[in-house]
Amino acid sequence: MPPRKPAKPAALDTTGAKIASPVPKGVIDTATGEVGVPSQPHYDPHEELGALRKQLETLQKQVTAAAQSVKGGAREAARQSEATVKLYPVSTLVAVAAVVGAVAFAIAGSRAAPARSRYDRALDEMRDLYDKVRDRI
Repeated sequence: MPPRKPAKPAALDTTGAKIASPVPKGVIDTATGEVGVPSQPHYDPHEELGALRKQLETLQKQVTAAAQSVKGGAREAARQSEATVKLYPVSTLVAVAAVVGAVAFAIAGSRAAPARSRYDRALDEMRDLYDKVRDRI
């Protein structure tokens, strides 16, 4: 094999794309076999930022409107509950007592003795059997 000639290093191309410039996509035309870069639309960051600002303002308006409707609904619910309490004081007292009782019952049930495993039950049965045998002797 003949010895290779030392290749010259390629010079840097300073006419290409700059940092942060959009990268064009290459296109291969299968009909003609040509490779090229289609014309790219002009990129204007100011237009894109303006569109994003408009979207952000729209979202802020929607969130504000939703918050106002939630506040209005809460106010209406408070008014209705006050009217119900004024019109039906005994029924309201009974309903509140039932809810408090249900909550207390749920809390008491959750604090009950934890469920025992099969191992613990088997161990207790063995202890009972041992105690019975011991009592007979």
